[in-house]
This record gives sequence, structure tokens and C-alpha cells, in this order.
Amino acid sequence: MATDRPAGVDFFDRQERARGATLKLTALFLLSVATIVAVIDVLVYLVVPATTASSRLGAVALATVVTVLIIGGGTLSKMASLRGGGAALALSMGAIPIDPTTADPLLRRYVHVVEEMSIASGVPMPALFVLPNDAGINAFAAGYSPADAVITVTVGALQTLNRDELQGVIGHEFSHILNGDMRINIRMIGVLGGLLVLGLVGLRILQFSGGGRGKDKAIGPILVFGIAALVLGFLGQFLAGLVKAAVSRQREWLADAASIQFTRQTQGLSGALKKIAGLPEGSVLVDARSESQINHMLFGDGRRSFTQLWASHPPLDERIRALDPAFTKAQAGRLRQEYSAARPNGLAEDVALGLAEAPSRPAPAPAPLNPNPGGIGEFPLPGNRSVAIPGSIAVEPAAVSAAVGTFTLADLERAAALSLQIDPVLRELAGGSATAIPLVLATLIEPAGPLHDRQMQLLSERIAPSVLAEVARLLPEVAGLTAQLRLPLVGIALPALAARPRDQIEAVQAALQALVLADSRYTLFEYCLTRLASAYLGDRLAPHRVGAPGRASIAHYRDSALTVLAIIASAGNADPALAQRAFDAGVERLGMPVSPYAPPADFVAALDASWPGLDALSPSDKRTLVEALVAASAHDGVLHVNEAQLLRTACALLHCPIPMFLA
Repeated sequence: MATDRPAGVDFFDRQERARGATLKLTALFLLSVATIVAVIDVLVYLVVPATTASSRLGAVALATVVTVLIIGGGTLSKMASLRGGGAALALSMGAIPIDPTTADPLLRRYVHVVEEMSIASGVPMPALFVLPNDAGINAFAAGYSPADAVITVTVGALQTLNRDELQGVIGHEFSHILNGDMRINIRMIGVLGGLLVLGLVGLRILQFSGGGRGKDKAIGPILVFGIAALVLGFLGQFLAGLVKAAVSRQREWLADAASIQFTRQTQGLSGALKKIAGLPEGSVLVDARSESQINHMLFGDGRRSFTQLWASHPPLDERIRALDPAFTKAQAGRLRQEYSAARPNGLAEDVALGLAEAPSRPAPAPAPLNPNPGGIGEFPLPGNRSVAIPGSIAVEPAAVSAAVGTFTLADLERAAALSLQIDPVLRELAGGSATAIPLVLATLIEPAGPLHDRQMQLLSERIAPSVLAEVARLLPEVAGLTAQLRLPLVGIALPALAARPRDQIEAVQAALQALVLADSRYTLFEYCLTRLASAYLGDRLAPHRVGAPGRASIAHYRDSALTVLAIIASAGNADPALAQRAFDAGVERLGMPVSPYAPPADFVAALDASWPGLDALSPSDKRTLVEALVAASAHDGVLHVNEAQLLRTACALLHCPIPMFLA
């Protein structure tokens, strides 16, 4: 597979850097706490009357405990408020969720742009939100992992950006999702929350002490503690804000570069930045208090900074010049005049401005389909689901590992072409809160025959009659979908499903398990669909538990790696001799000694037992494993659809999203 992805820092390097940044942030936080505690202890020691040494030491010990409890409690409280992940943060900002089935043309365009990038990149469809009261152009991505990620845009961005510009902004935010920036951003909010609480406690102590006049002498140490807490708390937040801003500016440059890589054109992103420069609202958010928490997460600076030292984003004119070298500050003034003249009627003109599309590229044609899927070994595709299977492509392990966590315009066009093959009615049903569950269930039900009857009977024992009736109604619509279309369709439906109450989600998971075991066997498609859904829903139900990049060595999980390689080799080759060669190619890529090829009899249990350990691998070892999986899947230089599905599922379970190589 030829690739136009730039060489250099890749997904795995960024994961290593993200882990390093987390460690540095933790160390900086602990150092800040230790410094604050030490300063407060010294002041308390100097102020407490020197009656006895024990009284002074007791006061110092009390000050230490109180200070640590205040900062730690504030941090834990803030983190607890964000346990719900990206959605909790978006809602705390006053954002409103978007129904993917909306008929509003601006919102539909927003949904389609994000949907195409989601399919292209291999990450789950983020939940979408809008800040309804902000006329400035801005956006942010939030969450602990891609599974609970949300993208939020201002209503001003929807109204004033054309499709290419909106795509550039969304590409910027997808970079933050793929690079692991979101987890660090949420942790920064928690750290600043603890320091802010210390300052607020100090302020309250001073308010309620009344300045200490006429009070008992014992009030002196308390006043000292209050003054120190006030000064050090807000000073610590100020200094931490400087660090946060410096880190954020660097990540914004990287996200701009990634957006250009994704869309392969600079006009969209530069156009959005120029509109920020030209419109009077710029990128400023209305609620300054909420903005101060997430300014480091925004597409554009959410406030008007008077000094670049405090700014969380690079200077706007520098960002534009990086995309359009001919741009000057003088042009920004002309842009303001032009946009002011173009908007005499306010928001009505904004909507027209936003829907005025740049010269459109022709819609990508659906990819030609090849009925020959290659060997599928013991994993047959069910019934007529193998009717229209796409062709195959040549791949190289290093090219695939370089493609992890990114995508290109070619991937985006493949995603758009595939999306065009899905019936618009089904796409709308996938995004509906009431129809997502029956649609996902329908993708696993045979259209007719004894197995169909058995599956419907099992469903009737687990879901409400109204849902069962909707499943039956959707079966004719879903029956014509090939496996290559069902997985993306389920991916579109998962966010709506995850928004349902926990008991309904658990009931759906149990129903999916019952459906695939109705004939006492798993097909490859069934395994991919159910495991992708389970992994996504598990991450969404407990987003704060999604781990940071691991540290384990692949040598420690050697048996798990060999098991997965053997299963993938078997899945792609009906001929045992070819499967052996595929397995050997994977083992060689791992750098391990030659091992016996022995695929397990129960591939489902073996795979399920292997994923947790392999997901804990260090980023560099994950790169090696991904390349070994590719070597085994495409040992003959070709990746067929069934191999691509299993490879993409494996990478998703390893939290290493890969683009859609097959259209």
C-alpha cells in the first residue's frame, strides 16, 4: 500500500510523548503541592507562639494536613465531576447535544463531516454538541478516549463556515482525539481545580475572620494560613496556567498540521482562521468563567489575551501565514471591513455565508466490488452477507503502522464513497435514539429460515415487544447490506445506543451475544461486530477507567501475541500450508524465534483472553504487534476484506485505530 503520510513522528511516538507529558504534569503538580505546603508550614511555624516546641510542630502538622486535603479534595472533586467524560464537560459548558437525524441543513452538514472522518479514521463516531449562544467561531474535542469523545462547535462556526472550512476545523479536533490530547486536557482541568479551591478557601477564611481585629490571639495563625492559601492558590493557578498555555500552543500547531494532512488542502483551515480574524466576534466565547477552564482545548482562543505569554494558542496571523504565506496583518483589517459589509442583517446573513460552499469536488464513485474474498478458513461469512465483497489491496506492515491514528484525503474519499452506498433511511435510523437499538440487532439476524426463527425467539425473551416489532420491520431494509456496509452502519449507531440507560445497554449486549450463538458458532463478521460494539460501550460506560498508554513488554505477553497471529493466519487462509507461512511471517516481524503454528479450537475464548494483556503493551511494542498482524494478514502482499475486517477490529481493541483501506 503506497502512502502519502509524512515520515517522522507517528501515532506510537505521540503516545509515548503523551505518557511522558502525563508524568511531567503529575510531577509538576506534586512539586507545586510540596512547595505550597512548605511555604505555608514555614509561615505557620513563625506565627504560632513559641510556648512549646510541640505546639508549633502540632500547628505545622495541622497546616500540612489541611493544605493537602484542600488541594487533593479540590482536584478529586473536579475529576469526579468529569467522570462522565467528554459529554459531562460539554454539558457543563452549556452545550446542547445534536440529534444526528436532524433536518436542519447546517446541523446535517456538521453530522456528515464528522461521520465521514470517523469512518475514514477508524475511531467511533463522536457525540456532537453545539454551543447555542456563541457567535464566535470555535470548537473543542473532549473525552478520556476516542470511545467517549465529543466534538462541540459554536453556532457561529456552523453559521459562518462553508463545508471545506468546517471540515478543516473538524480535522483539527480529530487530531486531538487521535493524538491522546484529550486525556491530558481533562487532567489539567482537575489540577487547576485543586489549586483554585485552595485560593477560594483562603479567601473565605479572610472574609469570615473579619480581619482578626478584637479576636483571640489564636486567630493569628488562621489568618496567616488564609492569606498564604489565597496568595499561593491563585499564584499556583496562574503559574500552572502559563505551563498549560505553553503546552497548548505546541499542540495547536501540531493539530493544524494534522488537519492539512487529513484533508490535503489548506483553503478550508486557513479560511476558518481568516474568518476568525475578520469577524468582530472572532473566536471569543460568551461565558468567560467556563471558557477559562477549557481555553487550552479550544480551536481558537476563547478570550481576548493581552499578552502572548498567557495565550493558549499561537498568534492568529502566524497560524494563517503558516497556511497562506502571503497573508499579512494588514489583510486582517480588510477582512474585518469585508465581513462587516457582508453582514448587514446579522445572523440571517451568517447562515447564507456558512452555506455558501467552496467549489465542490465531484462526489467519489462507489468502489468496484469483487466477489472473490480469498480464503476464509473456519470463519465463513453468513449466508448472503458475502454477496458483493470488495477487492483487495497490497499493504506493507510499516505503511499500516504509520497510518495508525491518522487518515488522508484518500481515506476520507473512501469513507465518503462507502457512506454513499448506505441507504440514507438506514443512516437516519442509525442516529435515532429510538431506532439505533433495533437497527443494530437487525444486522445480526438472518432474513429467513430456521435460524431466523430461533433468533427472533431469543430476542423475544430479552427485549420489549415494541423493540422486537421494530426489528422485524427493519429486517427487509437491512437484508441487502453487505458485511462491508454493516460494520460502518453499526459504528454510526453506537453513539445513539450508548446514550440509552445502562440497563438497556446491558440488555442489548446480552441480546447480541444470544443472536450470534443461536447457531452455536461465531462467524468472523459476528465476532468483529460484537467485539467492536462491546469495547465501545464498555469505554463509554466507564470513560475514566480507560487506561493511558501501557508499559508492558511484548515478551511478557508472548503467548497472547502468538495466539492472535495464529487465529489471523487461519482466518485468512483455508489452506493450512498458506496459513503456516502467514503465521511465520507474523512471528518473524515480532522478532521472536520460530514457533509452532497451533490455532486454538475455540478462537473466540482465545482472542478474548488475549486482548487485555496486549492492550497493556507499551506504544513501541504495540507498533511491533500491529506490523506483525499486518504481516500475517497480508503475507502474500494482499489484504482481502475478511482480513481487513479482523485487522481493523484487532487494532480497535488495542486502541490503535487504522483507516479504512478498503472502500
